Amino acid sequence: MKIEGQYRLPAPREAVWAALNDPGVLAKTTPGLKQLTPAGTDTFDALIELAVGPVKGSYQGKVRITDQSPPERMTLIVEGGGRAGTIKASGALRLEDQGDTTMVHYVGDAQVTGVLMSVGHRLFGGVAKQLAGEFFKALEKEVARRSADPAR
Repeated sequence: MKIEGQYRLPAPREAVWAALNDPGVLAKTTPGLKQLTPAGTDTFDALIELAVGPVKGSYQGKVRITDQSPPERMTLIVEGGGRAGTIKASGALRLEDQGDTTMVHYVGDAQVTGVLMSVGHRLFGGVAKQLAGEFFKALEKEVARRSADPAR
């Protein structure tokens, strides 16, 4: 299932890039991400909990940052498995400099198997768009917080 869109962040591209490459920011802003632990260069062990309708799944897996071209583009890859099935998702982000703001263009693709998908397959597209919106709203708050506290 694919989703795509764009989101304007009220911060310069370099600030957005720095936030997207900060594991602490990713841990705070990624919906469903309960734990993010460094496991190598641009690789993290993760605990992810997702809910689609009445069904909730917990996944142990990895988050990787790939295809980086600072400060223009990157890809986030999430892979995991648990009792509820498996999840594999990727999100390509392209940051467009617009002076004091940054337009983030994103294209995401997710494959979910198991109980979560079998029960919630009709809801999954809407949930994916909702999660993307939650991520960018949380990222906007985090970037604003970091801008207000330059010592951060």
